[in-house]
Amino acid sequence: MLISDVLLNGTRTDVVIEGNRFESLGARPAGDFDEVIACQGRRAIVPPFYNAHTHAAMTLLRGYADDVELAEWLTDHIWPAEAQLTTEDIYAGSRVAILEMIKSGTVFFNDMYWDQPATVRAATEMGVRAAIGLLYLSGGDGETNPRSARSNAELLEMAPDLPGRIQITEAPHSVYTVPEARLRAAAESANQAGRLLHIHVSETSKENADCLAQTGRSPVRYLDDLGVIGPHSILAHCVHLSDEDRAILAERDAVIAHLPTSNMKLCSGQFDHASARAAGLRMTLGTDGASSNNSLSMLTEMKLASLSAKIRSGSPTDARDHEVYAMATLASAQAFGIDAGNIAVGRLADALLIDLDQPSLVADHNLESNLVYAADSSVIDTVICDGKILMSGRRVPGEEEILEQGRAAAARIRARR
Repeated sequence: MLISDVLLNGTRTDVVIEGNRFESLGARPAGDFDEVIACQGRRAIVPPFYNAHTHAAMTLLRGYADDVELAEWLTDHIWPAEAQLTTEDIYAGSRVAILEMIKSGTVFFNDMYWDQPATVRAATEMGVRAAIGLLYLSGGDGETNPRSARSNAELLEMAPDLPGRIQITEAPHSVYTVPEARLRAAAESANQAGRLLHIHVSETSKENADCLAQTGRSPVRYLDDLGVIGPHSILAHCVHLSDEDRAILAERDAVIAHLPTSNMKLCSGQFDHASARAAGLRMTLGTDGASSNNSLSMLTEMKLASLSAKIRSGSPTDARDHEVYAMATLASAQAFGIDAGNIAVGRLADALLIDLDQPSLVADHNLESNLVYAADSSVIDTVICDGKILMSGRRVPGEEEILEQGRAAAARIRARR
């Protein structure tokens, strides 16, 4: 594939993709190409986004329960609705989520949900990358939810045949839904199998208070004592961290998935970006699910990550555009072991072509700043993942059928309410 006359870091160049990697950046090489994208200097090539935490199928619950506190949102609304979701619903919801992510420039998502084979099928068919979790979510008896247990077994059976774009993680839900023995087992399994471990941590002050009352420790200290915290750990939220918590995470080289919109919408609190940065913590960016965001746009998350950090610290120099842009791209890709996240020879060929003729990108003093603070998804013309074009001219193949299937699933959910 040749991408001709495209702007890379402000310079017009030609980009060649061979297979699933960038082969050359510079003058156009001789020879013919199976695909040519002629940009005529009106497109810029940039890395795409890597969503560090979401629940893809929950697109079907977008707008289902808004403006309530987290505990009520989960126990009175979301969990009862989720209990009635079918595999067909989850497949449809995952496809809608992936469509929304592609159209807003995301080529990877880290997912925590059940009926995982349905989400794997959707991700595989639509050409994106994904980390799919072995979900552990327990009832009052401490046993893993039977549906999750069945889905986990099915996912493990699929593992040998999964494409390289799909990886499996250990995904215990949280300290308040998973007993100690299961948390230990998940950590041991992650270490033995070389998997990442994905978990919600310190999302609310109530979670922290309950954990302290039950264990005498903060969630971070408790999980660290169980062997959960390490360089393999992806910790979602991390809103309520103490200095001791941050020191533990820094020492263990753990990864935080920052979710600014969801944290604000559910009033969970404001992540302390300045303190996390000062502690040297690894930070990525995610959207959470569409039921609590209610969008899957990483463009929105970048802007809110920056603005919320500035308000929290009182400094306009905190969470600068290049920092949050890196959180959404290179830092997230690196956290998941994906050899991508920037446009460079030898790297996996993941990229966006940005339409420079959109009003939000004029004036073009600083493209990175415009993408963080000004742009919406309309600026994204083309999406490339693993050397394949997923969207061209803002059209994704089969999107009408995906939307129709999603609307039908949403109607089924309303009928059950």
